[in-house]
Amino acid sequence: MMWLPRVAEVALGQPVNGMIEIAGPDQIRQDELIRQYLSATGDARKVVTDAEAGYFGIAVNDQSLVPGDNPRLGPTHYEDWLKRSTA
Repeated sequence: MMWLPRVAEVALGQPVNGMIEIAGPDQIRQDELIRQYLSATGDARKVVTDAEAGYFGIAVNDQSLVPGDNPRLGPTHYEDWLKRSTA
């Protein structure tokens, strides 16, 4: 799993008395993430993006669901993980 080294690092580290964000090294839209997954697994379904869709009723944009200024980035790129996971 691409995030596990960072989760273990945080779990074994000193308490920070706050929130730690963990993210992958790539910023990718959720619709594109699913498109790539379906393509890699041979699934012919098409992803239709609804630009007006909200997230639990809240309007979002390309910056809404990304980590803040100082996330702990995992080393594995989604494309690399996908290749290994679907081989």
